[in-house]
Amino acid sequence: MTGAGAKPHALARFRARYARVLELLVGALMIVLAAEVTLGVVYRAIGAALIWYDEIASHLLAWLTFYGAALASAKRAHIGCPELVAMMPWPARRVVNLVAQLLVIAFFGLLGWVGVSIMPVLATDALVSVPEIPMSIVQSVIPISAVLILVAEIAYLLELWQAQDPRDLGTGTPAVADALH
Repeated sequence: MTGAGAKPHALARFRARYARVLELLVGALMIVLAAEVTLGVVYRAIGAALIWYDEIASHLLAWLTFYGAALASAKRAHIGCPELVAMMPWPARRVVNLVAQLLVIAFFGLLGWVGVSIMPVLATDALVSVPEIPMSIVQSVIPISAVLILVAEIAYLLELWQAQDPRDLGTGTPAVADALH
């Protein structure tokens, strides 16, 4: 693709569809968390507090955070400070963005590897209030979300690698494409 008026590149379309799937996952987690918190409040109001309410709510919030981070990666919506990079000419900006992408990919690759490596350590632990749920299931969010983020970041890295012009990055607005991540 070349220029703002051209058809979005296949990688940009993939990232958009991927973001949609992650939106559904994050939305489902939000609904489950809201229902669980509402149930907990109702039970407390009638004087029959649920023993598992607090622990499950905190883990659901962590899951929402990790999967929300994957969604933000797919949408290129993480906080950044793009002013200096945006002032660079496109070739320098592209190199800086490529290096940044490689660093992000390395970090989440490491996070995923560490997340998988701690699973055997957690194999014998379980939730305190619901001992039927193993801690390894609860903490699986770390390697799974790392992989989800890696998919989004690698797709953008490939998009960036193929881009001949800042308008080739799918948004049509170079400042937005570079500023969001």
